This record gives sequence, structure tokens and C-alpha cells, in this order.
Amino acid sequence: MKSKRRFPIFVAIGVVWIVAMVVIALSADWIRPYAITSMDLRNRLSMMGNPAHWLGTDELGRDVMSRLIESIRISLLIAFGATLISAFVGTTLGFLAAYFRGIVEQLVLMLADFQAAMPFLIMSLAVLAFFGSSLTLLICLMGFYGWERYARIARGLAIAASGQGYASAVTQLGAKPSRVYLKHILPNIASTLIVSMTLTFPEIILMESSLSFLGLGVQPPMTSLGNMVGYGREYLTRAPWIMLAPSFVIMLTTLSISIVGDWLRDKLDPTVS
Repeated sequence: MKSKRRFPIFVAIGVVWIVAMVVIALSADWIRPYAITSMDLRNRLSMMGNPAHWLGTDELGRDVMSRLIESIRISLLIAFGATLISAFVGTTLGFLAAYFRGIVEQLVLMLADFQAAMPFLIMSLAVLAFFGSSLTLLICLMGFYGWERYARIARGLAIAASGQGYASAVTQLGAKPSRVYLKHILPNIASTLIVSMTLTFPEIILMESSLSFLGLGVQPPMTSLGNMVGYGREYLTRAPWIMLAPSFVIMLTTLSISIVGDWLRDKLDPTVS
């Protein structure tokens, strides 16, 4: 029999791309050729391939590659921070619902239904328009995206785990509920939560890009992938590289994370043969 390929080629490419994006984000200050606000007025709207500006420049002569590198760092920072907040909030509420049951469980489920029914983009636009935009507020706001998924998953798996022998045995030995959930139940459901994080991560990148595209996300002089796309739309016919470069990165990053997330789900799901 032929052995199955354990690491499909598209998954490998996705992992390589994700690692490359993380390396770029961590080393942005060292590999960025110019400051993101540095202007070269003699090379305004320079095309791609210019020896001094490999990805061209915008109408102010700012280097597109430098701004793209910085945008990758800011967008990944927002997506990573927001994903952690969303997972923490959702898992905590799910555990509380599973432990207390009754009114607490109904309240958490009601909030989850409310969150799922409300268009998150419209709510985000209202919040940012009222309070103004800052990086901290944007990360915290994005952190409320998708928490209801973690809450439902954590609640269901925690209830199932509580009915199994190991959780009951630890409880009968006198362990505190916090120890039971954090030391015994959480490690057993961690794989499912990690897969959920890989599916939420690209959605947050797209959400942040949409907000920045509309002008309510990352504000100048900072830049993000969505900010670059929104800025480059005005020069799509004259200088398409300003918009195409960040669009290409958004597409490949979200696609890579989705492919790796699907592969992880298949590998970690015991029901998949």
C-alpha cells in the first residue's frame, strides 16, 4: 500500500508563508529599507522594479515595500492580540456556563446569540466613529469578534468532560473547580480551541482590513494592510502597485491560515479517519 502524504504540498506552502510573515513582522525594524514616512519626491509614483524602490513608490515618494513590511507587522499584531482576547473571553464564559448552569448558562447563551445575530462590522463602525480610533481600542474591539464560538465550544466540551470519569475523580479528591477546569479539562479541549483560533485569525485580518479600508481602522502615520488598500484605491489606474501589493499579502495570508487550519482540524479531530 502507498503511504499517505502526511504533509500536503499546499499545507507546506501555507506554513512557509505564515512563518515568513511572522519573521517579517518580528524583524520589520531591521529589514525595512526606509522609514514609512520617508519621502523621495524625485521618484514619486515610481513603478515596480526601480533599483531604489523594488515595489515602487506612492504619490508622496514613500517606499511601498517599507510601508508593506510595517503594515504586515501592525495587521498581524492586531489579529494575534484580538484572537487571544477572543479565545480567552469566549473560553472563560463557556467554562462559567458549564460550571454554574442555570441562569448563568442561559445568560451566556443569550449573549452569544446576540453577538452572532449583530453585524459586527456595523457595530465596529459605530464604536470607532464615536470613540475615535487607536491601536489599543482596535485590538480590544476586534477581540470581541467570534468569542461566541469559543464560548459554545468550551461549554459543550466542558459539560461532556465533566460527565467523564477523570473530571469526577479529581473533583471527589477535593480539587477546586478552577484546578479541574484549568489543569484537566482545558488541556483535553485545547486542540479544538486551537483549530478555532486558526479559523478566526484570518477573519479578524479581513475585518481589520475592512475597517482600515473605510478609514476607521489604523490611522496615519501608522499603516496596515487594509489602510494601504484603501489608500491605493485612488491610484488604481495610475499606480496599481500601491494597492495590489497589500491585497496580494492579505489574500495569501488568509488563504494560508485557512488551509493550515483545515489541515489541523482534520489531524486533531478524532472522528476523522
